[in-house]
Amino acid sequence: MVSDATVAVQFNPMVLEDIDDVLVIEQRSFLTPWSRNAFVGELTQNPVAFYLVGRVGGRIVCYAGSWLIHGEAHITNIAVHPDYRGFNIGESTCRALLEEVAARGMVKATLEVRASNIVAQKLYHKLGFSSAGIRPGYYTDTNEDAIIMWKNYIDQEEDQ
Repeated sequence: MVSDATVAVQFNPMVLEDIDDVLVIEQRSFLTPWSRNAFVGELTQNPVAFYLVGRVGGRIVCYAGSWLIHGEAHITNIAVHPDYRGFNIGESTCRALLEEVAARGMVKATLEVRASNIVAQKLYHKLGFSSAGIRPGYYTDTNEDAIIMWKNYIDQEEDQ
């Protein structure tokens, strides 16, 4: 458990050796976690995928991924280890991912978020994302709707 309210995170592109630690976070964060093969496939077979990990004291505590397609970043997943939640690491992770995809030429970003995940929705709004629609029953584990969110200009804090 982390006790310091200020946590410095170092971000790097995800590599295959990171997957074991990422899987721990994935399994502790989602009802239907991605498999090892899914992450391996993203890193080795998906030419449009970009993933990063964040470390605190050498330990992977968060990760995020996206697909970079025609100037748009589709954010596929973002997760923070439960022991490190509440320290703005989720926000730092989102910001780091947006910086990286912007550096790779992406102008817009999109994602889906569970309708019940109000904390994440507030974060995305803070980062300049706007709600754009609903995907009914998108999450097959609970048949929950997803809210589609877009950020029209990645390099701006808030959409104009």
